[in-house]
Amino acid sequence: MSDVQERLLDNKMTEMELARSWSPRVISKFESLIRSGEDFSLYRINPLAFARDHAISEAESIDLFLHATRSGLFEMSWDVVCPQSGMVLDSFGALRTLKTHYVCGLCDVSGETDLDDFIEVTFTVSPQLRRLSFHDPGSLSVEDFHWKARFLSDARLPGQHARFLDVLKGMVRGLTYLAPGSVTTVRAELGPGALAGINVQTQASFALPVAGDPVTAPTRLRVRYDGQRFCASLPAVQPGPVIVEIENSAAMRGSLLLINWPPEILAQTAKPVLDFDPYMSGGMLLARQTFRRLFRSERVDEREGLGIRQVTLLFTDLKGSTAMYERLGDLNAYALVREHFALLEATVQAHSGAIVKTIGDAAMAAFSRPADAVSAALHMLGEIERFNSEHGDPSIILKIGAHCGPSIAVTLNDNLDYFGQTVNVAARVQSLADAGEICISEALFSAPGVAQLLSGHRLAAFEAPLRGVEGTACVYRVMPG
Repeated sequence: MSDVQERLLDNKMTEMELARSWSPRVISKFESLIRSGEDFSLYRINPLAFARDHAISEAESIDLFLHATRSGLFEMSWDVVCPQSGMVLDSFGALRTLKTHYVCGLCDVSGETDLDDFIEVTFTVSPQLRRLSFHDPGSLSVEDFHWKARFLSDARLPGQHARFLDVLKGMVRGLTYLAPGSVTTVRAELGPGALAGINVQTQASFALPVAGDPVTAPTRLRVRYDGQRFCASLPAVQPGPVIVEIENSAAMRGSLLLINWPPEILAQTAKPVLDFDPYMSGGMLLARQTFRRLFRSERVDEREGLGIRQVTLLFTDLKGSTAMYERLGDLNAYALVREHFALLEATVQAHSGAIVKTIGDAAMAAFSRPADAVSAALHMLGEIERFNSEHGDPSIILKIGAHCGPSIAVTLNDNLDYFGQTVNVAARVQSLADAGEICISEALFSAPGVAQLLSGHRLAAFEAPLRGVEGTACVYRVMPG
């Protein structure tokens, strides 16, 4: 275990405790992890797993690591994960540098991932606070470099308990570093199928058929590696012993993971997507108020947006606000509107969402889970009713609408925002709501958990034209009780 910089830890923990209140149990477990946790337990921490393992809420765990990162105790990483192998293909320290195009040399696949689909946000203790072996990958054993630093340990075969890593290790025939300017020799016994080699850092790879009659004398295979690609001396090899000689002509150290794929794996027409434990995706993080408040400088690359497979967008507006301004005067009405915005923000944050922006008297909020958005909308009406009973006239009268679907995360006016048809439809759905009502699209009503949430409420389904949608669409109106 590495030494902890005690003064830095004490100062930063004090800073965190001043930022917001935490339960003493949470702070105690967090500090214990930093002081006594094994190196691997402090590397690429999944805050949802931390919450599960320490019996705390996901929301508090996520906020804990966001505040710890803001204070300098931890570093945040946006990791691109291959859905078929669980390999961490690339890691980015800032949203603006994130690229979602991926290439996996192990699976021989490439494609695009969305922010909420195999972009995992993880946290690693800062090297200024406690130095980990993983801060210097060059110091790791070849086993730790591959199995701990480059692969997620929780990836499982679809619908099974078997870990993909355990299955993969059974097919590995060699694992080695490639020193620069040298030749490395690996001896292996091969069965029918294919022989594949990959550098897990660069994704450079090669693959040869293993076919024909088995041999007893070793086949000698020479492979050249120049830092960018592998080039094999033979087009195929036969089953039996093989001596692989890898010449690294590059100026930097490489690595080689040598695998003997069996025929049944090669026969798969499409590689299956693995099952993963719940993790904090990039899309989930963008829809959290704490992230937006603490990391206001985070931006999406202006040249391209980042895809999101599903986000729920909720719009609110005030009914009769023009008359309220005329009756109260601009200053008093504005103060009332600001109070209502503060109430909305608190409600949205309590339901794991984020206020994206306010436009006049209207607000736009984002949620990564559809049911959270609907629950927030219901609580908004309750909070507004309480607000009005405490303040008397004039009453704040809220209209709410929401829709879920794909979107693009963009930076507009120095603010993380959403763009696309889902935004347009959500705004149009909101415009259909009357005083004290919630309108939601059929897509949102059909999302997991939403119908159950609304089972005790008065509902009315109706057809309405929606901007950009041909014909009419079904909209559900949630009316006051």
